[in-house]
Amino acid sequence: MNLAPVLRLEGVSKSFGPVNVLRQVTLDVHPGEVLVLLGENGAGKSTLIKMIAGIHHPDAGRILLNGEPADLSSVHMAESAGIATIHQELNIVGSLSVAENVLLGRLPNRCGVLDRKRMRRAACEAVARIGLDVDVDTPADSLGVAQQQLVEIARALTLDARILILDEPTAALTGSEIDDLFTIMDELRRRGTAMIFISHHLEEVARIGDRVAVLRDGDLIDIVPASTPEDELVRLMVGRAIEDHYPRRREYEGAPDLLLEVNGLCRGARVRGVSLEVRAGEVVGVAGLVGAGRTELLRCIAGADRYDAGTVTLRDGPVGKGNVGQAVMRGIGLVPEDRKNQGLVLGASVVENVGYATLRSTSRAGLVDRKGQRARASEVTKRLSVRMRDIDQPVRDLSGGNQQKCVFGRWALAGSRVLLLDEPTRGVDVGARVEIYEFINEITRAGGGVLMVSSDLPEVLGMSDRVLVMNNGRIVGELAAEEATQDSVMSLAVRDLDVSTL
Repeated sequence: MNLAPVLRLEGVSKSFGPVNVLRQVTLDVHPGEVLVLLGENGAGKSTLIKMIAGIHHPDAGRILLNGEPADLSSVHMAESAGIATIHQELNIVGSLSVAENVLLGRLPNRCGVLDRKRMRRAACEAVARIGLDVDVDTPADSLGVAQQQLVEIARALTLDARILILDEPTAALTGSEIDDLFTIMDELRRRGTAMIFISHHLEEVARIGDRVAVLRDGDLIDIVPASTPEDELVRLMVGRAIEDHYPRRREYEGAPDLLLEVNGLCRGARVRGVSLEVRAGEVVGVAGLVGAGRTELLRCIAGADRYDAGTVTLRDGPVGKGNVGQAVMRGIGLVPEDRKNQGLVLGASVVENVGYATLRSTSRAGLVDRKGQRARASEVTKRLSVRMRDIDQPVRDLSGGNQQKCVFGRWALAGSRVLLLDEPTRGVDVGARVEIYEFINEITRAGGGVLMVSSDLPEVLGMSDRVLVMNNGRIVGELAAEEATQDSVMSLAVRDLDVSTL
């Protein structure tokens, strides 16, 4: 890079109590450059960008903007300095409209009164710029996760930042939405905007990045060109080679008993007459575009949402509508797509979160078996390689991948026979992904069954024994693992349905 760096981190370090999260990290970001930040969950990526965003302050070292020491002691000061951040976890106020969220903290006013006309105009321009087709007066909590993510991106773009930080911005987006985002990033690059981009999808690195900074356990391991082969990036991230990114093994030797049967399930326009089966020892993948009804289907099966018609039947009989407790007791476990809001109690400890599904079944005379819960939680978190200080650590302090392992650990502890997985590796690094895939193999090896929804098509193809494709609330095709390809799945996912079948 010939241009002087717009941002420089010089020997920055950060600790939380006895844990050294970052140690002596030095790196530059130049105008018009996309610096990709890679590392496993817990490597220090989020802490590093939070220091730039004014959320955390370095214990040592300094941050320079255009060669001058910068005081980034608050989010407001960072934004005033031209730094905008799209965080991994959504910062959406659900009760406010899309327009209010896009301009949150900067709402236009006239004589102290909100200028709704200016607000709507600015918001319409921002959402149109990223191809988000929604009414800006729509309440944000009525949008799906992917659309909320795009609202966050629209908000950041309205700041006209000199430095844009994107932490897992593509995690909830479809392929076409990712292409739209990258087009916007290419435009910003041409304008001279410096960008830091975090992603666990290594195929995105060469497409959007210029250089790659790799963190491991708080240390900056290397800075390499974005054209570096994926296998080498993985080795730098985890300190070892990973030969098989999708280690699906079909090792169950018992009878393929029917574990879950869904017949004619309907819920409004999002789930329409869905029937499917999951048998012992198999992983059934569910593919489709955002809005196809995949999440709604899993939530109905798990009892989280009531459905209008149809039946959900386990090996020992039907499950009542909208009865989560009964579903859990009968062996169904749900790993939801939004672990923060639907899968975890962030203020509670690891041991509490892991044990929620077994509090009743392991209680004695109505009293919680605290000693037993701690012992079981210690065992399952060790088995899943959860990186934490101890089991009493608040789960909110863990990295995204380790939080996800805690959700999996809950169902491992509960002995769930049917696991419903909604985007199981979203925001999870390549090393933790493989650990989660191995846990899926454990479930099926023991005779359990898995129904897995994922927007990551290679994941669906690599880990499924059968692939069901949803389109407009219906299952429109089933493909065996050996015949399923990205093209064959997508052709079903995007085709127009014959109206005579509706």
